[in-house]
Amino acid sequence: MKRWKIAGINFDHFHMGDLLRMAANHPDVQIVGISDEQPGRMLEAARNFGFSEAQVFTDYRACLEKAQPDLVILCPAAAKHGEWVEKVAPYGVAVMVEKPFAGSLAEADSMVAAMAKTGKELMINWPLAWDPGIRTCKRLIDEGRIGEVLEVHSYGGNRGPLWHGADKVEKTAAQVQAEKPSSWFYQKAAGGGSLQDYAGYGTTLGTWFQGGRKPIEVTCVMDEPAGLEVDEHSITIARYAHGLSKFETRWGTFTDPWITQPQPKCGFVVSGTEGTLAAWNYDPFVTLQTRQKKEIHEHASDTVQSPFQDPVQYFIHCLSTGEKLSGPVSVEISRIGQQIVDTAALSAREKRTVRLLA
Repeated sequence: MKRWKIAGINFDHFHMGDLLRMAANHPDVQIVGISDEQPGRMLEAARNFGFSEAQVFTDYRACLEKAQPDLVILCPAAAKHGEWVEKVAPYGVAVMVEKPFAGSLAEADSMVAAMAKTGKELMINWPLAWDPGIRTCKRLIDEGRIGEVLEVHSYGGNRGPLWHGADKVEKTAAQVQAEKPSSWFYQKAAGGGSLQDYAGYGTTLGTWFQGGRKPIEVTCVMDEPAGLEVDEHSITIARYAHGLSKFETRWGTFTDPWITQPQPKCGFVVSGTEGTLAAWNYDPFVTLQTRQKKEIHEHASDTVQSPFQDPVQYFIHCLSTGEKLSGPVSVEISRIGQQIVDTAALSAREKRTVRLLA
């Protein structure tokens, strides 16, 4: 079996630590280097994974030239995804970008164009795409258990992006307040805000559940917190030819859903012509209603098998076999999700309903 060489470049998003752990656990992967312009942001990863000084770089070009990876994991601020893909693509590597797709639809398209020149694969990772409940929900939809999908409702978020780091290590209130003024999550120009951070989960996974169908128009309202330049709460309504769907984002839930589900619960409800499904984040089951059994009942989540257990495993599988990337991590589905988010942002700014942007 080929030994795939992976490098992690740009540590703006703390999910880099999670993705490196998945890479370290993969039997056919060797992490050959990490790079960030701020050395301090790499200390934890270097310690956790035992990287030597020769594997740690502050210049991404040196990392690519010396480590010669096959695949690069990128975790820049949302509005810098395009810039970093364009920097890395000329080195002829496959690229995995941590969610969201980009800070704008134009930026997303520039990423696709940059990768098209090299013939290498671009994957957008949505961590919830690997959740057993989400995957079970999609399987039941595909099997026709709830008929044709009419509505998707998502509620996504957490206490806030600064309350936890890699491996979901919890931070203190003092740490959060100290980081907030300088964090890209709270800077509009960097792609900050709950809409940009979390709406893509709902719109992209929702598009997957919808079989790739697009809405006609979008209406969005965002809160305007005093002293902040970005939102912490947004509600987006998308009108499709067959009905309405809703995508809500929230920084400031009462609890983090991976520890204790808040109310409202974080997750998805999907309504169809023949039934309904609910997949709450991290639950070991989904709940189902059908014509045959109208009472809401639990359906155990599937045991997810390789290669669908995590993004590194799936990407390596596709690169090894030549299988085309599919589902929410594909450019095709993620772009529709980005279209909805961009249209929602325009709607919120102009305080009106907007036709879906092309």
